Amino acid sequence: MVNSVILVGRAGKDPEMRYFESGRVKTTFSVAVNRPTKEKETDWFDIEIWGRQAEIAGEYVRKGSLIGIEGRLDFSKWTDDGGTKNTRPYIHATGLRLLGSKRDNASEMQMSDE
Repeated sequence: MVNSVILVGRAGKDPEMRYFESGRVKTTFSVAVNRPTKEKETDWFDIEIWGRQAEIAGEYVRKGSLIGIEGRLDFSKWTDDGGTKNTRPYIHATGLRLLGSKRDNASEMQMSDE
């Protein structure tokens, strides 16, 4: 079985970076991906990325940036103060590709292998 996700979309907000006492860094942001339908529906994905890729995301990704994400679907689970169990899906990114900014001619840019 494989848990693999590949997304190409635009950052919905500037990334938020968090540094931990251990020296690790985590960056979170959202990505909007348009569905290829007449209605032009948009799906939103929460992204979490760690390490050097997180630093790159924090430095270069801005709201509207066209990016490629590789990773896996993961779930955050918690119990709120009322005792209700909650689950939130997110993408645990293992790869990030900077494809362009909002000002670039993004329609001609493609994700490429290194």
